[in-house]
Amino acid sequence: MLPDRCSIRKGGRPCVNPPEFVMSILSKDGEYMIGVTCENHKNVFSDKMQVLQEEGKLPQGQINFTALKAVGTDCIKAHPDDLINIE
Repeated sequence: MLPDRCSIRKGGRPCVNPPEFVMSILSKDGEYMIGVTCENHKNVFSDKMQVLQEEGKLPQGQINFTALKAVGTDCIKAHPDDLINIE
């Protein structure tokens, strides 16, 4: 599961945009997911992640932005016989 909004907070208020990219760092030890961002905040996050890497707060490595794809389905339906009655 991913958050339904961009991970950035600006002025104490969360961004209301849906996520468009997963942010991660590809290092020699593996890939680490950092958060999700919208297109508007992609550059802000990239700059902040570089600063955090220089300060040693994030692992060194390549910063990746992987585009998210929306997927919808209508194949999951509840049948009344599948419900559990609690008495």
